[in-house]
Amino acid sequence: MDLWLQATVWMGLAFLAALISIRLGISVAMVEIFVGALGGNFLGVHPTSWINALAAVGSVVLTFLAGAEIEPAVLKQRWKESLIIGFVSFLLPFLAAMAYAYYVAGWSPAGAKITGIALSTTSVAIVYAVMVETGLNKTELGKIILAACFITDLGTVAALGVLFANYNLWLLAFALATAIALPLLAPLSRKVFAALADRVSEPETKFFFLVLFGLGALAAKANSEAVLPAYLVGLAVATVFSQQKQFVRRLRGLAFAFLTPFYFLKAGALVSFKALWAGLGLVIILLAVKMAAKLAGVWPLTAAFRFGKNDGIYTTLLMSTGLTFGTISSLFGLTHGYIDRQQYSVLVTVVILSGVIPTLIAQAFFKPEGKLKEQAPAVAAVPIEKTLPPRASEGGK
Repeated sequence: MDLWLQATVWMGLAFLAALISIRLGISVAMVEIFVGALGGNFLGVHPTSWINALAAVGSVVLTFLAGAEIEPAVLKQRWKESLIIGFVSFLLPFLAAMAYAYYVAGWSPAGAKITGIALSTTSVAIVYAVMVETGLNKTELGKIILAACFITDLGTVAALGVLFANYNLWLLAFALATAIALPLLAPLSRKVFAALADRVSEPETKFFFLVLFGLGALAAKANSEAVLPAYLVGLAVATVFSQQKQFVRRLRGLAFAFLTPFYFLKAGALVSFKALWAGLGLVIILLAVKMAAKLAGVWPLTAAFRFGKNDGIYTTLLMSTGLTFGTISSLFGLTHGYIDRQQYSVLVTVVILSGVIPTLIAQAFFKPEGKLKEQAPAVAAVPIEKTLPPRASEGGK
């Protein structure tokens, strides 16, 4: 009876968050965190063992889908710009936030590392949604931003795995299993889809869950995080998923309807308003540290690559967003005892604000004029707009 009552309350909160998200037109993940915080602070809603399990699966599947959204072809176009911007977008905020947390705020070394990781992120989910809504995903500028986001978040996930892993035989087993699995996944996935697709029992879905759970188990044994292999597995099968639109739609529906709400509601339920109020000044400072580090790192690079002033600021603002991996990193730190609940509340609030504020500023004041609008199919066939100058080696073609 208690289990079903808990399930009713949590799903009720998830449904309420969905309605608010639709009404306000903002990311449902942000609303779920906010609604979860209200539930945790005013309704006595707290995670149980089965909610923790669903939340863990939700974070892994969400990370897997984020990796699968990256088109490998995007990484091959303008790879230099994407690689450099993405790496600097990770490195400078990571170092700046970690240094401030340790030297100024007085957090522990482990807590400072969690701070650096959580605030180095770029939200693929938010950026991808903005790119699709504006049509910029079809332009060179949009492709560079999406590819740079992938590089940034890859650095974030890798840092989480490397800095907190146990360097023992389990880590070696995890590294070997991942190295063997990744190149085999694309051809194996094609065979699975060819032989087992469109069955009521969804064997192809179970196949990917098997891979994610297996690599996640090895990652956990090495004291790493299951989202690390999930992101890489998603990228490894991205080309396969691009040809399986129906399957991706079903998997995304399962994730966002049943799994990820528990993750984001849990992330919000663990936020203490009392602790947040006590650390409100630190929230403002850490948000400023992240934004300043992103600005100092990304904006000069956009000028060096001749983005143009408006497009450069727009790119910098979108690279400053954060959400999924920021909350995953913060929750990892809390559950493993690297940060306390007050520190967690501060970090999650900074992550949420970094997802909202830069996006609103970018869309309101710096949206590129040369965006592709959603029109008839004939228009989509027109060559990609050149929102950036051509390379010198291309001869202006």
